[in-house]
Amino acid sequence: MASMACLNIFQKGRGKTRNEQEECTFDGSVDRHGHPAVRARTGNWVTAILILVNQGLATLAFFGVGVNLVLFLTRVLGQDNATAANNVSKWTGTVYIFSLLGAFLSDSYWGRYKTCAIFQVIFVIGLVLLSLSSYIFLLKPHGCGDKEFPCGSHSSFEISFFYLSIYLIALGNGGYQPNIATFGADQFDEDNPKESHSKVAFFSYFYLALNLGSLFSNTILGYFEDGGRWVLGFWASSASAILALILFLFGIPRYRHFKPSGNPLSRFCRVVVAATRKWKVEMPPEGEDLYEVDGDDCSGNCRRKLLHTQGFKFLDKAAVLTAKEREQEDKESRSPWRICTVTQVEEVKCILRLLPIWLCTILYSVVFTQMASLFVEQGAAMKTTLLGFHIPPASMSSFDIVSVAAFIFIYRRVLDPLVARLKGTKARGLTELQRMGIGLIIAIIAMVAAGIVEWFRLKYAKKDCRQCESESSLSIFWQIPQYVLIGASEVFMYVGQLEFFNDQAPDGLKSFGSALCMTSISLGNYVSSLLVTIVMKFSTRDQMPGWIPSNLNKGHLDRFYFLLAALTMADFGVYIICAKWYKSIKLEGKYEDSNSKGSDDVMV
Repeated sequence: MASMACLNIFQKGRGKTRNEQEECTFDGSVDRHGHPAVRARTGNWVTAILILVNQGLATLAFFGVGVNLVLFLTRVLGQDNATAANNVSKWTGTVYIFSLLGAFLSDSYWGRYKTCAIFQVIFVIGLVLLSLSSYIFLLKPHGCGDKEFPCGSHSSFEISFFYLSIYLIALGNGGYQPNIATFGADQFDEDNPKESHSKVAFFSYFYLALNLGSLFSNTILGYFEDGGRWVLGFWASSASAILALILFLFGIPRYRHFKPSGNPLSRFCRVVVAATRKWKVEMPPEGEDLYEVDGDDCSGNCRRKLLHTQGFKFLDKAAVLTAKEREQEDKESRSPWRICTVTQVEEVKCILRLLPIWLCTILYSVVFTQMASLFVEQGAAMKTTLLGFHIPPASMSSFDIVSVAAFIFIYRRVLDPLVARLKGTKARGLTELQRMGIGLIIAIIAMVAAGIVEWFRLKYAKKDCRQCESESSLSIFWQIPQYVLIGASEVFMYVGQLEFFNDQAPDGLKSFGSALCMTSISLGNYVSSLLVTIVMKFSTRDQMPGWIPSNLNKGHLDRFYFLLAALTMADFGVYIICAKWYKSIKLEGKYEDSNSKGSDDVMV
């Protein structure tokens, strides 16, 4: 149908034989004029590479602010450590909350391109305002803001201006992030075998671009900002964000788009209300004769139809036509709060099936967040010098980023083809759910490794030295295995998670699927904080300092790591059950390779 529509448009518009033979995409994507997208002249790797570079530059800009924000609050604004840490946590959490707003506006009203462009402009404005405010009135007297020379006091207006700028950054980045990954995936036609495989590869490269951007900001920009060169670091972030926006706009003529499908909340409510009203209606056998709109009745804004699946039978009643409704020949006179299409019902089912999988990823995010908190504290209590050079504990995260890059290559070029060969298929070797399960297993091993390193660190701790009581003779380089393992687990978990939610979310909720990945990380931070609070409450008894005291030599951080390993192992058991129960989305006419993602083979 898409190809015929494409041919008809060009026949009417130009009447040229060359254009009549051009093939359009099959997934319903359109060009910037709203016409069916021509495969050869839109999308694919030309636009995807622009989006990948855009993501790398935008990530560099964001982490150029976020990586040392807590130091800025303490050294420049004069906040104490606890207040600064709390404000950074609130700011980070707000970023992820805004991701839900961006996903909602994208899926419902604006579309992904418009949403990405608008929020990137907000992001740039926030960065420029932060740079200006820092240069004009925050970094006073001149040269302040380093470890030795804190800045003076500031007026309420100056503080308010600063918070306005960083929360504009949070709004811009939060609204942009869940949509840019989905918009990049939109550039590939998943109903075309060749482009379908390119779409899978895109998510790996997308996560790699994200990590490379953060590597530069964590090292180069972090070094300048730590030395008090805040204005230079912020203007570098602003320049990076401006360049990212320009590159994004440069691809306007070639982007593929999907039309927004309206407010999903109202569609969900209609299904629940209609099903409740018909709770006494008898279901037809095997879901036959359920109501669906024909292609000719969808007013030019059709999404691909979802086929009926078993499960949640109560919701199926929303699509059952009663005798009275059958008598109504005018379909528009039927109340949408009494009768819903199969596609609308299946949308609700899809989200209900995704939620248990999503919940199982939150505990993994708890493990992942330790890399930016307890791993750093553990490293600070180890020997941090090598040949006279001091190694910042936070810089050890570079091994995580290098690990991500290496394992993306290993997975795509070695492991996945090997598994596919062993399974006797030309398609992908591992399903997304299998990869996420492997990510959980590697995360368990990482926590065990971190616990063993901490056990040896305590063994070699200099407990008798008062001025070096937080140190150990064990080198910080013994942390490399745990960082490498976390990086490997990210490739399987987070890349697989991005692919899975994008593939399994209905057409009208793709950005929401990406937002679920971000909220998983956000909730992981909150659960981690809650878990630390609970552990300290129960372990601080009888004059014992607890497992995670200020002086780690007097605590048992190794036990906390082993606790996380045990909790992740329990989570893995629940995950296997949820993955076995999961039923894949069924799209009408969707290309399926021989490596199905159905529930029969999600876990081996």
